[in-house]
Amino acid sequence: MFGAGGGTSSYQEIEETDVILLWGSNARDTHPIFFHHLLVGVHAGARLFVIDPRRTSSAQWADAWLGLDVGSDIALASTMAREIIHSGLHNRAFIERATEGFRDYAASVEPFTLEEGERLTGVPAEAIREAAHAFARADRAMICWTLGITEHHNAVDNVLALINLGLLTGHVGRYGSGLNPLRGQNNVQGGGDMGAIPNKLPGFQDIERDVEARAHFEAAWGVPLDPHRGWHLTQMFEGMERGELRTLYVIGENPAASEADVRRARRLLGGLDFLVVQDIFMTQTAEMADIVFPSSASWCESEGTVTNSERRVQRVRRALDPPSDARDDMWILTELARRLGHDWGAPTAEEVWDELRSLSPMHRGMSYRRLEELGGLQWPCPDEQHPGSLFLHGRLWLEPREGPPAPFSVVEHRPPFEALDAEFPIRLTTGRRLESYNTGVQSGRFRSPLHKGGAICLSPEDAERLLLEDAEIVRVSSRRGTVEAPVRIDPGLRSGLAFMTFHFPGEVDTNVLTIDATDPRSGTAEFKAAAIRIEKIVRRASDGSAKVGEPAPALGR
Repeated sequence: MFGAGGGTSSYQEIEETDVILLWGSNARDTHPIFFHHLLVGVHAGARLFVIDPRRTSSAQWADAWLGLDVGSDIALASTMAREIIHSGLHNRAFIERATEGFRDYAASVEPFTLEEGERLTGVPAEAIREAAHAFARADRAMICWTLGITEHHNAVDNVLALINLGLLTGHVGRYGSGLNPLRGQNNVQGGGDMGAIPNKLPGFQDIERDVEARAHFEAAWGVPLDPHRGWHLTQMFEGMERGELRTLYVIGENPAASEADVRRARRLLGGLDFLVVQDIFMTQTAEMADIVFPSSASWCESEGTVTNSERRVQRVRRALDPPSDARDDMWILTELARRLGHDWGAPTAEEVWDELRSLSPMHRGMSYRRLEELGGLQWPCPDEQHPGSLFLHGRLWLEPREGPPAPFSVVEHRPPFEALDAEFPIRLTTGRRLESYNTGVQSGRFRSPLHKGGAICLSPEDAERLLLEDAEIVRVSSRRGTVEAPVRIDPGLRSGLAFMTFHFPGEVDTNVLTIDATDPRSGTAEFKAAAIRIEKIVRRASDGSAKVGEPAPALGR
């Protein structure tokens, strides 16, 4: 965001803001620690607007729920922007001093009247107007989002649409006002910080454009670096399909269960010449591997650091020894390097971190001593006298402004890649639940009274129309495959919208249904918008007679 790959604000600030737009995020279930901070803000008087196709558990605390149609986020953001501009609520002084491209942006949102916004999104015009005015008039306001925004074929444009709203109102670069992507998994932020991005070196230094930074790494590591961006995960699978990628090393990931259009993913993984998996459990991907390295659980069996969604780097301390033959991830990698002819010795986690600090300016002031004494530090922290950064982009408010202006982005409303039709008339969206984690490899092994198992959640109206009862098994089909799943009636869903999780692939293999249409810039698949049909299953007796009666027609037929 404006050159920094992290959220702008601290958890503390959500407790002291005035208006919160929780957009495409059921944070109560998926980011419960952050949501506790958000509730402090709500109880202190902050107005909460939950923007989500489902009436989620987070919406219980909202002043208003804007139940938009799946994939209409840009249309909603553009409608809010036009209303803000036409009502004279945009921050003219901030726009003139700190931004560029406003004129083109304002022209691009002009067609999105309140009436047109209601038509495109399904949100009542008056509700859009209320949210727009509340956000623009607030002294402090925040937008928080997660996978409901980013798991679309136009993910980057979705994010840019939200950033536009922040720039339009000046709600960025100040305490209590910001733009905050909530990271989808533990230490996703830390992975990005360390360079787990195809075009970035550690510290978000561009491998193609930042020649000076690349030279620093080459000098420290003693090898030349390829000055070209690598492939993201989607491009890797495309490379497998073309026969250009023949060997894969998977660390802590389970693509055989987590990828959209998972049958295609399994076929491509199975066609590799050589597959290595390093993980703490024998995942579905590990079961396909030629070599499996059992590794330690980094949260309790390793030394190191972790970075959360507010950019806070914290120490992780080893509490237990790894079981049996499991080894620390760092030991596995250094031992592998030694056997490939590069002896890195046996560095400690602190020594590896100090090398990182010497090469990443935004981490330079974060010694282990300071992380211990201060309970963590937020980047950027350029030296050992720096207190860390509570929020980002304060430079935009300086007079004169420091650094380049923040750009408005012209983005186009585009519906989901896969249209609904008479054969596949229901929109499927997917997500997570509070008690479960991703593909269930970790959380699914333990009994929990919260576990509900895999199911297809339907609105009461759709269940009635399809003559379905709660817990009845149905056939769910998309253009990619079919699964059977029990029905769960969910009053938080509107007619025509279904919801599934992917936590129990052994029971209901949800990602057989999802589409791998991807955003061309981020490579993110459109997990949030597939087209499906639902059919009643008729079991027949041995004499051929139907036990249930004639099958009900699929919705929309």
